[in-house]
Amino acid sequence: MSGRYGGHMSKAQDPTATIHPTGRPVRPAHPLAGLAIGFVGVVIFGATLPATHIALEGFSPAFITFGRAAIAALVAGATLLIMRKRFPRQHAASLFTAGVLLIYGFPGFSSVAMQTVPASHGGVVLGVLPLMTATFAALFGGERPGLAFWAWSVAGAALVMIFSLSGADIEPGIGDLWLACAALSASCGYVISGKLARTRPGWEVISWALVITAPLSLAGTAYSWESGVSDPGAAAFTALAYLSLGSMFAGFIFWNWGLAIGGIARVGQVQLLQSFVTLGVSALLLGETITPVMLGFAIAVGVVVWCGRKAKVG
Repeated sequence: MSGRYGGHMSKAQDPTATIHPTGRPVRPAHPLAGLAIGFVGVVIFGATLPATHIALEGFSPAFITFGRAAIAALVAGATLLIMRKRFPRQHAASLFTAGVLLIYGFPGFSSVAMQTVPASHGGVVLGVLPLMTATFAALFGGERPGLAFWAWSVAGAALVMIFSLSGADIEPGIGDLWLACAALSASCGYVISGKLARTRPGWEVISWALVITAPLSLAGTAYSWESGVSDPGAAAFTALAYLSLGSMFAGFIFWNWGLAIGGIARVGQVQLLQSFVTLGVSALLLGETITPVMLGFAIAVGVVVWCGRKAKVG
């Protein structure tokens, strides 16, 4: 890797390097490490929906979407300056696209959804993310999952969709449509950022995505300030801080890294386990009830991840 983007570094020294010097993509060299690192990101992401619920007590969905991005962009920009990183111009379009999808698309849609559905419900419905991520990875991520992988992916998606439509906690409604839009934005953004993380550390990818979209974040924050802030308490401020520094920044550092070294489609399946985290955090922070049916579905999707972890992904 050239010194132009932060110093000379060999492939052995850079754990995110999965591109051959000739430019040909190579098979991920560390699938198990990718799964473990990606799971750290999933744990951080798992508290996003409950934190959004809490933040809505003092902020509007629009202010949460733009405000958390603006805060994260300031931290990311400062980090890039301290590390003396140069802007990768050749990836500007991809970084901007990933930024729009992950920084505005997913948070915006999920914030609206959290006004009408419990966080625990949303956490399980978003279990469809891995299948969507694998699909986009096959379409334009350069990966070719095998038949067994697709079978387990479909099984996991079927489980979460059955749960969503079964009325296990609430009847299907408009909130599920917003959650579907959030999942579509996230899965597409994951593939784009995962591909970028093959050429540079994951923290750089999310940092540049935040910085390149910062003008939109700042403008949106200013525009929604007057109508989007309604006497927030300490809990709402804490939740907004978590969404900014955890969900919007730290989580993507581990997630992008895991996708890069373990394979986008394979590591994407780990997000099925996010249901466990979201259900647990929702019960702890929001007092939401965890029913045997909900727990059963969460365990079932966990089994799917376990069985599908060795399925072939080309």
